[in-house]
Amino acid sequence: MRAPRRCAVCGEAGAAKYRCPRCAASYCSVPCCRTHRERCTPEPKRELEPPAALPAPPADSPWSVDDILSEDDERDRVPLQKLKLLGESEELRTLLLNPHLRQLLITVDQAEDKSSLMKKYMQEPLFVEFADCCLGIVEPPEKENVLPE
Repeated sequence: MRAPRRCAVCGEAGAAKYRCPRCAASYCSVPCCRTHRERCTPEPKRELEPPAALPAPPADSPWSVDDILSEDDERDRVPLQKLKLLGESEELRTLLLNPHLRQLLITVDQAEDKSSLMKKYMQEPLFVEFADCCLGIVEPPEKENVLPE
């Protein structure tokens, strides 16, 4: 295991446990992650092969999303149009290139107690960045401090 490096944001020696998925800069905490994200200048993009599309569920499949969601869950459902925006996001694709993030997502997917694991992972700056990116796509922030015309 590598020894922690100096934080590129606050400069604390030996504190940086995390790396920026865009530029590989080291940082030590969520506040430093957010500060860095605002200033990040990623490396020039490489040409990547587009990821293989997931196969469509079989037409004769006995299950649907409606079968899985209860009425209480219905209000939390994200419309398919907005979910498709996730697949079109270049920022999200860049984040998903990070093998550590992919492993976190696989672990959540396979976990029995997803809720408590999600709470734990929301302490991890990389996972928070991923969650913020997803939420920003499906629920763009409303503009603040805008006077009505």
